[in-house]
Amino acid sequence: MRVYVPSTLRLLSAACNAGEIGPAPLTVYAVTPALREWYAEGDDEELEYAAMAQAARASVGLLAADPGTSRRRVVIAAEVSAVPPADGSVELGDARLELHVVIPWRSVASVHLDAVQATTVIGKAADLWEAAQDGDDDAVFALDSCEGEDLMWYATQEIPDLLAAEGPRGGLS
Repeated sequence: MRVYVPSTLRLLSAACNAGEIGPAPLTVYAVTPALREWYAEGDDEELEYAAMAQAARASVGLLAADPGTSRRRVVIAAEVSAVPPADGSVELGDARLELHVVIPWRSVASVHLDAVQATTVIGKAADLWEAAQDGDDDAVFALDSCEGEDLMWYATQEIPDLLAAEGPRGGLS
């Protein structure tokens, strides 16, 4: 099953160097029964995109927690063999799952990353993350604005060069 792991450049670098994504438990996003039910008309590609979009939104929260990292959302796509079933407490349309294992780096299929030009929009949303969680309309608008920014796709063999170009641990330039 394909899962989408919200991340940052700093966390991506740590995972690449460690050879695994962790520690467990990991919050990941995937095509869950709740997501499938919400997007009943959606095909598999649309459902995967919706799961990745939820992971990208969660990445903004990680950026808010680490103001020293580059203001670019990162989503790691990986294949895992077993995903725990939802416990019934999820909302309709929710793609969130909790994995109780680390994900080996060899399971990573690709990485999705904002373009450098998106840092202003993403940075504003990260700065307002807490207010958005509290329902502040302007903050929610800033967070929703991130969805207008497309994530670029990187193959696994491109990740070391990407990280080298970003500098040590994905910090701000």
